[in-house]
Amino acid sequence: MTTHATTPATGAAPAAPGAAHRLRNGELRRMVAELLTQQPANAGLTAGAAARLLNRSSGAVGNALETLVTRGEADYEGQPSRSYRANANTPAAAATAVISARTTEPASAAATPPAPVTPKRAPGPKKATAPALVTAPVRRPNGQLYHPRKLAGSSDVTVLRRLRQNKIPSLLYGPPGTGKTSLVEAAFGDAVTLPGDSDTTVDDIVGGYVPTPSGTYEFAHGPLVTAMREGRAFFVDDFTLIPAPVLAVVYPVMDGRGHITIKTNNWERVDAAPGFYVVGGHNPGVHGAVLSPALASRFRVKIQVTTDYDLATRIGVDSKAVRVAKNLAARQKKGEIGWAPQMRELLAFKDTAAALDPMTAAGNLIAAAPEEDQDIVADVVRNVFGAHVAPLAVGEQF
Repeated sequence: MTTHATTPATGAAPAAPGAAHRLRNGELRRMVAELLTQQPANAGLTAGAAARLLNRSSGAVGNALETLVTRGEADYEGQPSRSYRANANTPAAAATAVISARTTEPASAAATPPAPVTPKRAPGPKKATAPALVTAPVRRPNGQLYHPRKLAGSSDVTVLRRLRQNKIPSLLYGPPGTGKTSLVEAAFGDAVTLPGDSDTTVDDIVGGYVPTPSGTYEFAHGPLVTAMREGRAFFVDDFTLIPAPVLAVVYPVMDGRGHITIKTNNWERVDAAPGFYVVGGHNPGVHGAVLSPALASRFRVKIQVTTDYDLATRIGVDSKAVRVAKNLAARQKKGEIGWAPQMRELLAFKDTAAALDPMTAAGNLIAAAPEEDQDIVADVVRNVFGAHVAPLAVGEQF
């Protein structure tokens, strides 16, 4: 439900568009999906335009659109249009039934007293079935395939799903580009992702007041609230870059309390629906990343994620590029260098080599390295690919 505050300018309680009644859980998302399907072919719709057509708040409609994109049920066009379009999955989202928590019994049935029944012993709680072992490639929301890796006698995808089923928060840690985000997206198709950084605020996590087209203000809930209410996984990438006082807002749902209180929205209480789960990403060694004892204790399972160079070869990365990465990784382990190509850089090599040529892709490996490591990286790359490899640079006119 959208909650209103007094506007700073007038002190009067703003009237939110379309707030005459509270929508059932998921109903606004269905309405937004239906609206997208009604647009002409190849026509996009901005969040503001959708809000006006539905007579609903722009913040709430924006959240619904982002949820549809995260679930793969709509596409975001990005800059400069910042519009959303229907895709092949949108009609199904528009047709999804929303079931109310209460049902109305027909008057005729209510008038007839029910026949007496013999009471039966209530069945005991049904034991949840453990997630099945996943070893085959899993398609991520962006369409790319994730290849599960071995972990704890199972697969990484399966382990994460079992941790979620048992409500055990987990932290994935490793260098940037090793595939932490890819693993989360493969394990949890419903994940709501929050990219963390030093500028992240409490409002970015739980929500805050935003202006409406009518010039008033209303509270728009953030991604944590969306994940809690819809029982989805909440992935905070670069969790340890967020300031500790800001992170404290997430602690109550990580230590068993199962709810948060939004002080700025009249002390609103938000309870976590079944299925809600917190998973974090941590890049050790990145400037500003701090895994405090208070945070570490709440992530009860910590999983190291490294680059699988054999997998890189199997999925088509040039063996020379893999050899370079292994060489640099060995030097990094000895402390001779601070950087080595990870899966992200190797996949970029593969794509660049296909679009241009392997020598250009090799030069791009040099350019990807931090400035203080580029001399060593350049030596290793040139030893493998040839002395004339260089980063891309625009030359003289034709």
